[in-house]
Amino acid sequence: MAATFLIPVPAFSLAAKQWDTASVLITSPTSDGHGISCSSVSALSSVSRKKRNTSLVVSATGETLTGVVFQPFEEVKKEVFGVPNSPQVSLARQYFVDECESAINEQINVEYTASYVYHAMFAYFDRDNIALKGLAKFFKESSEEEREHAEKLMKYQNIRGGKVVLHSILTPPSEFEHVEKGDALYAMELALSLEKLTNEKLLRLQKVADENNDPQMADFVESEFLTEQVESIKKIAEYVTQLRMVGKGHGVWHFDQMLLN
Repeated sequence: MAATFLIPVPAFSLAAKQWDTASVLITSPTSDGHGISCSSVSALSSVSRKKRNTSLVVSATGETLTGVVFQPFEEVKKEVFGVPNSPQVSLARQYFVDECESAINEQINVEYTASYVYHAMFAYFDRDNIALKGLAKFFKESSEEEREHAEKLMKYQNIRGGKVVLHSILTPPSEFEHVEKGDALYAMELALSLEKLTNEKLLRLQKVADENNDPQMADFVESEFLTEQVESIKKIAEYVTQLRMVGKGHGVWHFDQMLLN
């Protein structure tokens, strides 16, 4: 008759990554030499083939967590994720510092100022005694575009939980006549300088975002403004070159017709 013994066998646990002890039944040879029964050894191989769908996670406190990585109901208890109770405080504001908020309000003023100047140019070239309808159309569209930029910044300010503060705008000139250059070239050169100034202010706005570790704001400025700004500079620079070539007089009329059509 076969003698049966309990032998402790180490088994590796995936969940805790430590050795446990399993017992396997193994039969010993009998005195009559009929061999070993291995029917119960298969239990060990079947255990080893099992894989538990768990993972090992060690928390900052040194505690071992099994299968849980993100604990939102614990993490939201931090003060930084708290929801303000005051009606004067934005509920959406997060990682948006005062310097970024102020810089956006300043850029809004820059955009409105450019829009105001272009609107004055539109009014000048639309006069009956100037009658350069192409230039009037170009500057009217430019004014509307700068206003759209200002409104886009205002919308973003509200998205981030800031407060829009509109600053005063200086009165633009109403006359653009120039004895040597003529009004068309003078106005277009002024527009080119204004576009370069606006571009410099936008680069400064992006720098403020970088300095305050606000990648979302930096991405907003770059994706919504910078490419369009350099394209505007290129276009107006070409207009200045063309107006310099045609000079004053009849050539300006042909240039104006090009803008109109």
